[in-house]
Amino acid sequence: MPPSEDENRPADRTQAADRPRTPDRTPPPLGAPTTRSAMRCVRLLLGCTSAAELLGTVLAEGPGWITGEGSALYLLDSTGMLRLTASHGLPEWAHERYGVVDPDSELPAAIALRLRRPYLLGPEHISVDYPNRNAGMGTGMIAVITLPMVVDERPVGVLALALAHRGTVPRRDLDVLETIAEACGHRLSHLLDHADARLPRDARPPHGVRSSEGPAAGTDGADAGRPAGPAHPLLSLAVRAAGHGAFERDLVTGESYWDIAAFRVTGRPVSPDGSAPELDRLVHPEDLPDVQAALAEALATGGHYRIGYRVLRRGGRVARVEESGEVMLDVHGRPVRIAGLLADVGHRERPPAQESGSPAAARTALLLALTRALSRAVTVRDVTTAVTDIARPALGAAGIVLDLVDEGRLLPVSHTVYGGPRRTELTRLADLSADVMQRSLTRSAPLFSEPSAARARRDPLAPAAWAVLPLVASGQQVGSCLITFAAERAFSREDRTLYSAFAGILAQSLERARLYDTHHHRATELQRAMLPRTLPRLPGIASAARYLPSTEGMQIGGDWYDLLRLPDGRIGLVIGDVQGHNAEATAVMGQLRSGLRAYATDGHDPAATLARTSRLLSELDTELFATCLYLTLDPAGGELTAARAGHPAPVRITTGARAVELELPGGPPLGVDPEQPYPLVVDRLAAGETLLVYTDGLVEDREEDYDESVQRMLGGLELWARQAGPGRLGAAASLERLADLLTLNVTERRSRPDDVALLLLHRMSPLP
Repeated sequence: MPPSEDENRPADRTQAADRPRTPDRTPPPLGAPTTRSAMRCVRLLLGCTSAAELLGTVLAEGPGWITGEGSALYLLDSTGMLRLTASHGLPEWAHERYGVVDPDSELPAAIALRLRRPYLLGPEHISVDYPNRNAGMGTGMIAVITLPMVVDERPVGVLALALAHRGTVPRRDLDVLETIAEACGHRLSHLLDHADARLPRDARPPHGVRSSEGPAAGTDGADAGRPAGPAHPLLSLAVRAAGHGAFERDLVTGESYWDIAAFRVTGRPVSPDGSAPELDRLVHPEDLPDVQAALAEALATGGHYRIGYRVLRRGGRVARVEESGEVMLDVHGRPVRIAGLLADVGHRERPPAQESGSPAAARTALLLALTRALSRAVTVRDVTTAVTDIARPALGAAGIVLDLVDEGRLLPVSHTVYGGPRRTELTRLADLSADVMQRSLTRSAPLFSEPSAARARRDPLAPAAWAVLPLVASGQQVGSCLITFAAERAFSREDRTLYSAFAGILAQSLERARLYDTHHHRATELQRAMLPRTLPRLPGIASAARYLPSTEGMQIGGDWYDLLRLPDGRIGLVIGDVQGHNAEATAVMGQLRSGLRAYATDGHDPAATLARTSRLLSELDTELFATCLYLTLDPAGGELTAARAGHPAPVRITTGARAVELELPGGPPLGVDPEQPYPLVVDRLAAGETLLVYTDGLVEDREEDYDESVQRMLGGLELWARQAGPGRLGAAASLERLADLLTLNVTERRSRPDDVALLLLHRMSPLP
C-alpha cells in the first residue's frame, strides 16, 4: 500500500543493471579538508555524460551517509517501462528480477514515480519484503529511498539510493537527496534531448518518454546504413564534431566497446556489436609495453591519463593514435571502468606519450608499475585485488586465477574478489586449470600455451591462450597463477621473461601478505579468547552480544563486555574500551575484566566497583586508560543501578518504541584520576524494555559528526522497535537479529579503524 501523505515510508530495494561508474576526481591539495559538499556534488552532476557516471558521482561525491551498496538509477524506456540502467552492489538475481519495473506496479520505484515524491523504505521493511541476504545492501539497518526524476512535468526515471540512516530521514537530508535527484533528472533530460536530435524523426521516442539506451555515439545520417555501435550511450556531441572516436572498457567484465568513429580512427573493420579488438591485436608490438605500463599506472591511481601509440591498419600501414581517457573508481576506490576518446594524430611527428626509448625499458616500466601496485597490498585479499584490478587489464588478460598452497594443496583465492557471473567463470577456469597449475608448481617452471586450432576443437571451453606461473618465494612454494587471454597469441622470449619476473614479484607479495594475515588472525583470536565464549542464560532476561575486530593494520584493541550472575540474584552488565590498538591494550583489557568481575561479585555497587577498578589500572605498569560502563539489574523488580567512566551512555528502548540515552552522569576514564568517585544512578527498567551498551566503534565514522551518528542509531532503533511490534523484541531470535542489524552498517564500511563491541539486554515481561 502506498504511504499516507504525512508518512515517509522506507524505500525500495529495486536495483539496477550496470555496475556503478564512479568517476575519480582530482584529489584536494595536501592538507585540504576532505568533507563532501552537496553543492560540489550537484556541480559535478551537471557535467556528467551518462546515467552510469551520474550514479557514480552521487556515490563518490554525495553525502557519506549514502552508502552506495544497493543504489540504482532507472530510466523510462521507449515502451514506458522503468529500466535499470546503472547500479552498485546488486547481486545477479536482483538484476534479473528488477531489471524492468512496470510503473503501475507496487514496487517502490514505481510508487515514487506515481506519487512524484520520495518514497522511503526502512531496513526492517526491506528484510521482510526482500529477505535475500545476497543483496549488496544486505538486510540491515540501512534505508533505501527512491526519488523520482521529473523535468517540466515529464518523468525521466527514478534514482534509488541506499542510506546509512537507521530511522526516519531528517528533513535537511531529504532536501539534499531531492536536490541531487533533480540535478540528475535535468542532466539526463539534457543528454537525452541531444541524443534525440541525432535520430531520424520517426525513430525518436514519444514525447515525455526517454529511452534508457539511446543511440550509439557517432551514429548520424551518413552512418544510418552501417552497423550500430555499442548499446552504451556516449552522448557528447563534441566527440562527433571533432571526429574523435569514443570508447568504454568495463574492467569488471573485461569487455570493451567502441563507437563507429573509433573504428574509423584506427582503420579497423566495424564489429557488429561494437566490441573493441584486443589490445595486443591493436597496438604496434614495439609500443605495447609502453601502453601496458602507462595503463597500469592509470589503473593504480585512477583519474585522467593520455597515451600515444601506433596502431596496425590493414595492409601493413601504421597510424598514430592518441588515447585520452579517465579511469573511474567505485566507492571502494577500485577501478571499474575506463571511458575516453581516440584521436588520429598522424600529422604529429610523435604521439604525446612518455616514450621509454626501447621495448626492454618499457617492459621494465610495466614491471615497476605492477611492483608499486603490489607493494601497497597488505593482506592476501589486497594482493588479489591488485592482480584483478591492475595487472589483469594492464596485461590485456581476460582473466586471472590465483591459487595458494595450503597444507600441500592448491586452493583458489581469486573468488574472494570477483562476484556475480565472473565468479562462475573463475570457478570453471579453476576446474579446467587445476592439473596444469599443479604441474607448473611441481616443475617450478612456467607453462605457456601456443596457438592450436586442434586444441580449441578438443576443448571449446578452454581459453584461447594462457600462461601458468609458479609462485615461489624464498625457496618456498607459495602458489600458482593462471593468466588467460581471449585471443590466441604466441609468447615471445621477451614475453616469457616478463611473465616470469611478474611471477617472482607476485610470489614475494603473497608471502608477505600471508604472514601478515597469519599474525593478524592470531592477534584477533587472542582478543576473542579474552571475551566470553557465550553469554550465560539468566532468568527473566534475554541477551545478545557482538564483537568485531579492527580491520586496519595490526590493530587489535581493548574492547570487552561481560554479563555477570551476581550473588544477590541481580545481573551485572559490563562494557569497556581500553585506549590503544595493540597487544598491550588487549593484555590490560584482560586484567581489567578479571579485576572488575572480582569487585562486582564481592557485592560492590557499580560506583564502588568502577572506583576500585580505576585504582587497579593506575597501579598497573602501563600508561593506558580505559572507558567503562557497569550496570546492575534486578530481573524481578526492574531496579537498575549504574555508573560510567567516560563511556558512551547506554540506550533504553522503551515499550513505546522510543530509543533514548539514559541520564547517567559519568566520571573520568579508569586510571586517569584513581581518587575520583563515580556518581551512582538508580533507575528502573520496565518489563518489555531493552538496554543497549556499546563501544564507540559502533557509531564512529570519520566522515560524520559523532553526535549525528548516535542520533542515526537511535532513529534506527526506534524504527526497529516499531516494526518488530510489542512483545516481539524480547524473543531471543529477534534480539540476535537486532544485534546483526546494528553491526551490519559497520561491516560495510571501507575500513574499520576501531574495534566494535555491543551488548543487548531485554527484561522479559512476566508470564500471565
